[in-house]
Amino acid sequence: MNSNYIEAEPVIETYEGNDLGLTYTAEFCVFKVWAPTAFTVSLVLYATGGHGITPQDGKVKDGGKILGMQRSEGGVWEIRVPGNLKGKYYMYRAVFADGSINEAADPYATAVSANGLRTAIVDLAETDPEGWDRDASPVLPHPADAIIYELHVRDFSAHQSSCLKHAGKFKAFTETGLRDAAGHALGIDHLAELGITHVHLMPVFDYQTVDELGTPGEEPASAVFTDYNWGYDPQHYNVPEGSYSTDPANPLTRIREFKEMVQALHSHGISVIMDVVYNHTYGLEKGPFQPLVPDYYYRHDQSGRLSNGSGVGNELATERPMVRKYIKDSLSYWASEYHIDGFRFDLMGLMDSVTMREITEELRLEINPDLLLYGEPWTGGDSPLATKTLKGVQRGKGYAVFNDNFRAALKGDSDGWGKGFATGEYGKEGAVASGVKGAIHEFTDAPVETVNYVTAHDNLNLWDKILATQGLRGEAGLPDLENGRLRGGGDLQAAVERANPYFAVDPEDVLENETVRRSLLANGIILTSQGIPFLHAGDELLRSKYGDHNSYRSPDCINAIRWENKKRFIAVFNYYKGLIELRRSHPAFRLHGRQEIERSLEFLRCDGGVVAYMLKNHAGGDSWSNIVVVYNANMEPVTQYLPEASGGWNIVVDHTHAGPEAFRQTDSGSIEIAGLSMMVLYDKYGEPEPRSKVVEVHYERPDGDYRGWNLWVWGTGIQDGQRDFQHMEDGHAVARIEVLPETSSIGYILRLNDWEQKDGAGDRFIDCSGSEEPVKVRVSDRRQADEGHADVVHGELSHSEGPLERSG
Repeated sequence: MNSNYIEAEPVIETYEGNDLGLTYTAEFCVFKVWAPTAFTVSLVLYATGGHGITPQDGKVKDGGKILGMQRSEGGVWEIRVPGNLKGKYYMYRAVFADGSINEAADPYATAVSANGLRTAIVDLAETDPEGWDRDASPVLPHPADAIIYELHVRDFSAHQSSCLKHAGKFKAFTETGLRDAAGHALGIDHLAELGITHVHLMPVFDYQTVDELGTPGEEPASAVFTDYNWGYDPQHYNVPEGSYSTDPANPLTRIREFKEMVQALHSHGISVIMDVVYNHTYGLEKGPFQPLVPDYYYRHDQSGRLSNGSGVGNELATERPMVRKYIKDSLSYWASEYHIDGFRFDLMGLMDSVTMREITEELRLEINPDLLLYGEPWTGGDSPLATKTLKGVQRGKGYAVFNDNFRAALKGDSDGWGKGFATGEYGKEGAVASGVKGAIHEFTDAPVETVNYVTAHDNLNLWDKILATQGLRGEAGLPDLENGRLRGGGDLQAAVERANPYFAVDPEDVLENETVRRSLLANGIILTSQGIPFLHAGDELLRSKYGDHNSYRSPDCINAIRWENKKRFIAVFNYYKGLIELRRSHPAFRLHGRQEIERSLEFLRCDGGVVAYMLKNHAGGDSWSNIVVVYNANMEPVTQYLPEASGGWNIVVDHTHAGPEAFRQTDSGSIEIAGLSMMVLYDKYGEPEPRSKVVEVHYERPDGDYRGWNLWVWGTGIQDGQRDFQHMEDGHAVARIEVLPETSSIGYILRLNDWEQKDGAGDRFIDCSGSEEPVKVRVSDRRQADEGHADVVHGELSHSEGPLERSG
């Protein structure tokens, strides 16, 4: 397939309004649907959700009331229906010139009946839990401060050891105060105790393959359904998944309970990231798009066949205007209506780079400047898309990508016997060092453009992968699985109960076990590297999925988190907790920019199964003067020579303990690091130095259109390059630029996208000298003048006419 092929854009009307879907009031409802190629479109009103559940009297005839819609601008069909329609359902029925008739749910549906059969009419105000108007996202000062924890809603609470009443449901996150017999916190309190900043929820929008009216553990009523799924099979993008609600037949319940979950996590200081799947749909004919605008939403190859870059039969044509608009509208809806704090994009390589750029700019500028955005920079197969969002495309664009280079260097391959640095392979030290530096000399411009991880939901999880590299699958009795079933047939539950993934772990000395040590080393490197760390749920409990490398439709006995492991492996949990506390307490591990890393991070050793480096001179404004980190992937101890330190070195992490406080010291010029372990030391404590000062640029355009505009800056000493405008203030777009405290001036250029246009001629400079207060600059685009105008002042923003910033 020709990778440079660009599919011809269909000549078709487009719509720019923000009112597609249902607009509900108690007096009337307005319905709008984009279907430009339809001959005619009708609204069909129903009394029930189409799943056999009728009102209590059972006398309702539900043939549907058909109402003709009027065609308006941009290929939109609309109708205004008087009266309060709350509690009813609707579909769109489109007739095409060839005589074909398709009935479909609203692509912009925000509420649906069970299993998504029909679109529900609800008053969203009734779904807000008490105090929702006061719900606030936890503050994220900088993306480098994030620590992400990937979690499946059902896995979190499905096992009986969770002690959670609402097993497998959104509401399980609202249950607090639960503890095991030893007094250890469970559920949401466990997450807060661990110290992570963000929970990344695997797909929680309405997906197609789990029967929402079925009973967990029972065989699904239809071959279409499975009992369990990860959720990467989208049905309704703007509706929460019904199987996670306590009453899937009530369209309001799933919405309210989803909001309660978000509210509960926020109240515990944890932000919420949604895993979104805008690269493909589960199917076409029963999907949200094909029945109403045939073939428009999907990418095709040169032969006119559906492109299959997703590996599941189709891929969305994100480069087309109305597909791009749909994705942006959907993300805006989740961020505003549900207070979502970030998005992870599945197979982001299949999303064109322009769409990703516009998503990043517009969501931050219009919805939430602190949104965290990242995704998978690869595809699941060949695609004709020329502008794929692959590794490196994200440079300077404000979003991050998963670093599979680092992943492979640390563990080896994903499902087999292949080894990496932490699993017994020499020669990976250089690749590990590159990951430690945030891949700034690989494929990023800044460390916050990389998400560092060892394992995620797919492929073998960390414990099972290490067992595989050790050749211990057989001794652990792990079952032979295929598609969620025993390969030779039989009782999977019984097979799981016979297995013992922890057969070699001494309960009296857990941290001495080799598999434990390798797992702690792998994620210990992740938690002490530059970039955004990402953990898979349960790693801190030595979670096993019994060797299932693709558990997307395996039952709870494979996927559920065993909470009894917290008591059993409390030393492991405490080690993770200590590393996270160390990272959150010390900005040296959370450097913001490429120049800051190059100035502050120096490697001491990178060979023979050892990587050692120093974060020096109060890196990032840290209170510790110099920090040494050593990773030893050898089975035996190694000796590491230390830089000179007048007061000796304080140890905060070794093979027995991790945390932000020193628990032993050394005055020697060298230190022994135990086999398969890491060590963190610092020389002395001092008053933290100012990390940076801030330059705020307030950009004013007469047309009010800031789409695509950004700053190109240099001389900051922290992170040069592109800077986006992050929020609106008094009608101005505002960008915040960090500069070293001693910086006297920085240069900048105002540009559109990647140099498509510049606002003003020549380089410009901002005077940063003479004050520790934020420097605020107002830049006006005044086309009647030869140059844009800027007022530069320390402290409060100046609105008076003043001199131009210095130009060179």
